Amino acid sequence: MKVKVCGITSLEQMEALQDIGADYVGIIFYEGSKRFGGEILSGSTNEIRALEMNKVGVFVNAPIETIQKAIADYGLSAVQLHGNESPEVCAALLTKVTVIKAFAMADDTDIDVVVASYKQACSYYLFDTATTGYGGSGRKFEWNRISKATIGKPFFLSGGIAPEDIENVRDLKHPYLYAIDINSRFENSPGIKDLDSVETFIAQLKAQFDS
Repeated sequence: MKVKVCGITSLEQMEALQDIGADYVGIIFYEGSKRFGGEILSGSTNEIRALEMNKVGVFVNAPIETIQKAIADYGLSAVQLHGNESPEVCAALLTKVTVIKAFAMADDTDIDVVVASYKQACSYYLFDTATTGYGGSGRKFEWNRISKATIGKPFFLSGGIAPEDIENVRDLKHPYLYAIDINSRFENSPGIKDLDSVETFIAQLKAQFDS
């Protein structure tokens, strides 16, 4: 089981996350987010680019040119498209990097319907709780809809996952569950993670799934 730690705003924390076993770290380039990292980290692009880890840039309806510049500046290995990006936009970026297409899970979302046109346009799906702020709400959606969906592509599970959710994640049975995406429930303040809590969660999760 892979773990992505999203909403990183500190080079030092990014380096620490590499040491404690995070598989992906997410930098949010959406200015409407409380965890907008693009401006804070813009002075450390050389150091970030040199880090040998999976760096994911999170974007919301950004122009392709903006995304491509961030890929080059930060050495991003993946982009997470968290808005209303079309399959065509996803497919265009897929020729350059790994593409994670995020989908907002509202009460009436039919997962297999919303992902259908993206099957060939991205590398992974990500399912997050529907919010007006495009994630980071600290709230879960109803995971039972995941269990009932076919999906057909590896996916990241996001949305309000907390340190005490190890058993809940273990009990979510789906053949395409690939990674857990953690963020706000592991913070001391927006964008600053409680690294001890993250490290414990990663160790416990991997013990459950990788043993």
